[in-house]
Amino acid sequence: YTVGRHLEDTVLNRIQKVVEQCSGLQGFLIFHSFGGGTGSGLTSLLQERLAELYGKKSKLTFSIYPSPHLSTSVVEPYNSILTTHSSLEHTDCSFMVDNEAIYDICREKMGICRPTYTNLNRIVAQVVSSITASLRFQGSLNVDLVEFQTNLVP
Repeated sequence: YTVGRHLEDTVLNRIQKVVEQCSGLQGFLIFHSFGGGTGSGLTSLLQERLAELYGKKSKLTFSIYPSPHLSTSVVEPYNSILTTHSSLEHTDCSFMVDNEAIYDICREKMGICRPTYTNLNRIVAQVVSSITASLRFQGSLNVDLVEFQTNLVP
């Protein structure tokens, strides 16, 4: 919340400009990490504000969850707990991506000994692309965000 307070108005103004250009806003797809300060703090703040401003619109998150074995910061567990609480309050649907599992996929399945952020991000992009395909393409499986969430419930 510390750095985020300074950026809040700027980010919300830019979101508002994009929303104004939409002919049929269904909701928001939010990408962030649970462990990083900006990814957790700023995103929590923005989720709170989006819930206030666009309460009825769907909010789906794609979240990178930290691993205790690959921690880059001492405060990752603290950030994760606070962000988890915020996500439970202000998110309609969350797709969790385990940071350690992404590293394992790179090492064990792709044979990359020292994965770069580019390698990791490409895997996440493939996952997001696969999950959102029914939102982006025409056909019998094409759905909107509300129906998309409904189909996830068994």
